[in-house]
Amino acid sequence: IIQIGGVLIAGVLLWDILFRSQLGFSISFLEEIWSRNLGQLFVSPLKPLELVLSLMTISFIRTTIAMIPAALLAIPLYSFSLFQMGLSLMFFFTSLLMTGWILGIFIIAAIIRFGVAAESLAWGAIFTLAPLSAVYYPVETLPEWIRWLSLSFPQTYVFEGMREVLFSNNFNSNYFIKSIILNIIYAIIAVIVFLVSFEGARKRGGLINTGE
Repeated sequence: IIQIGGVLIAGVLLWDILFRSQLGFSISFLEEIWSRNLGQLFVSPLKPLELVLSLMTISFIRTTIAMIPAALLAIPLYSFSLFQMGLSLMFFFTSLLMTGWILGIFIIAAIIRFGVAAESLAWGAIFTLAPLSAVYYPVETLPEWIRWLSLSFPQTYVFEGMREVLFSNNFNSNYFIKSIILNIIYAIIAVIVFLVSFEGARKRGGLINTGE
């Protein structure tokens, strides 16, 4: 029971990494819109991909600041240490951080394209993926007809790998490799979508008009 409880807590904490990395990325961009600073940013020498890199940096800082205290508090409160996973935790953290950033890029691309009407995606899009991400249960428990969709998400392999580490103390490198490969594929698609949205908004003057 304690072991299962630890796996559930680990699932919550790892999911929070994904959630906070995406939210930190998206909200940092939205803050520029809310302050009506987006137009000024893009009349500067700042390049679109430089903006993305800066959002990644801010997201990393915010996620790290939030997650370390949460993981430390789990030790006295639940007698569970996320750090017992050792180097595996670093791999999981890296993959989930990448996934959160990728989703964030898709979201800001939608905001640039459709305006603040797409702002709600920053808060809710991530939760639509939760039931299919195998956070608290193995992929095998999902209906067979939807299992393929779950396996198309990089975070699914992180949570599958997390359970294998905690239950059998074995780091399955295949899970990590599949997760990274999917992240790279989605990252390429996300950057293309972002650049297309950015160029379209630039041509129609949407960057200056975006805001509340």
